[in-house]
Amino acid sequence: MSQTIQNQNQQSLDQAFESATEAQKLWKESSFASRRSIFLSYHDSLNENQNSLMDTLQAETGKSRNHAFEEITGSLAGIRYVANNLKKALKPHRAKAGIPLALSVRVDYPAVGVVGVVTPWNYPLALTMLDVIPALAAGNAVVQKADDKTVKTIIQARDLAEQNGLPKGLWQVVHGDNEVIGNGLIDRCDYFAFTGSTATGRKVAQRAAARLIGFSMELGGKNPAIVLANADVDKTAERLLASVIGNSGQLCVATERAYVPKSEITTYTEALTRKIESLKLGSSNVFDHDLGALVSAEQTSRVNGFLSRAKDSGASVIGGEVENNLIRPSVLVDVSHDSEIASQEVFGPVLALIPYESIDDAVKMANDTEYGLNASVFGNKSQAKEVAQRLLAGTVNINEGYRASMASLDAPMGGMKQSGVGRRNGIHGIRRFTEPRTIATNNGFVELPSRGAQYNKMAPMMGMIAKLMKRL
Repeated sequence: MSQTIQNQNQQSLDQAFESATEAQKLWKESSFASRRSIFLSYHDSLNENQNSLMDTLQAETGKSRNHAFEEITGSLAGIRYVANNLKKALKPHRAKAGIPLALSVRVDYPAVGVVGVVTPWNYPLALTMLDVIPALAAGNAVVQKADDKTVKTIIQARDLAEQNGLPKGLWQVVHGDNEVIGNGLIDRCDYFAFTGSTATGRKVAQRAAARLIGFSMELGGKNPAIVLANADVDKTAERLLASVIGNSGQLCVATERAYVPKSEITTYTEALTRKIESLKLGSSNVFDHDLGALVSAEQTSRVNGFLSRAKDSGASVIGGEVENNLIRPSVLVDVSHDSEIASQEVFGPVLALIPYESIDDAVKMANDTEYGLNASVFGNKSQAKEVAQRLLAGTVNINEGYRASMASLDAPMGGMKQSGVGRRNGIHGIRRFTEPRTIATNNGFVELPSRGAQYNKMAPMMGMIAKLMKRL
């Protein structure tokens, strides 16, 4: 088992980087086939140990069993994608040369070195697989900062990787004070992958920019849904609710505001109310609850504060009852588009219903935010696709809230505006942890001019070549 750092200080962080750097020297020379074999073995081990992992996830986060299971299945999909696509993403390949035949060009993808990763508490396992695994696959070592609430989940996942062939020391797990550990990661790593709030992301970007290191960030969202007049009410209400209650609303891509035709506000309010009242809340270790608890009393108080202030501002709140850290999902009506509850990220199972007069009006309000992480459109597919192309979000789902895009690991995922920098997933999600290198060769067929007199002969020929290249 690799060292798990208990005494969080600069010295212990330095030791983690030293161990990771040493382990990476051999790992970066390993073949694609050997890495793929390790990750596929790891995949099977996670699958076989999924009940134990779900138990740990639930104990640390309060998730319901079904949401813990969703995190396991998402994690497995992430590993499979990386294992089966790492060669495609990283194998050296030819590029078109500036002068065909005379020159040849190849591009390769060497690892950056040691990648720093910060993983939040809401999806500790799944987000690990979307950042740590592609970083390792690209030939890097990783020093990962786990949130204090979910350290056990990440250590369990790391240990299983080592039991299935990952070199010891290559994947370091640290946790503790942000000033020491968080800032220390940025100050030492060769690339930084961060998931968290927009406010913290701005500070991360400044610190990483000072060192001129690459970074990617998935940040906050205030994700809108637009319901078209032709949408099926019952199906839309069910899928809309699913995008509100996933992980008890504690995920960056959850839907928090829905724009509904003014004439149908009452219809959707009633449909959502019926469904909310039928939900079962709890965190037992069997599949008998629809959603679990919020992660902490502090988070429960935060969400409850949003609901209380919304009521004080004149909103009608349906649901929202709190028992311990269990909070029944809520629908809010009589809410203005520019109110706090409709503009600030709640990070809980809360949906504001806002009426619109026209599609142009709905699109304008949906885009009227500093965020641009996720959005959705419900209704006729043809019309919904037209509306989707007008929304300023990194992912847009049609007739789903977020599950369609989250399940599509071959497609890039990330945010526009203040919702992030860069993209995870897809081929780019692996290549972001490399430094693409171009190797260009003069093949000796043509001596490129370097002196003024040589251009007398070369200039007319280059003109002819330019015309030919245009046609090609």
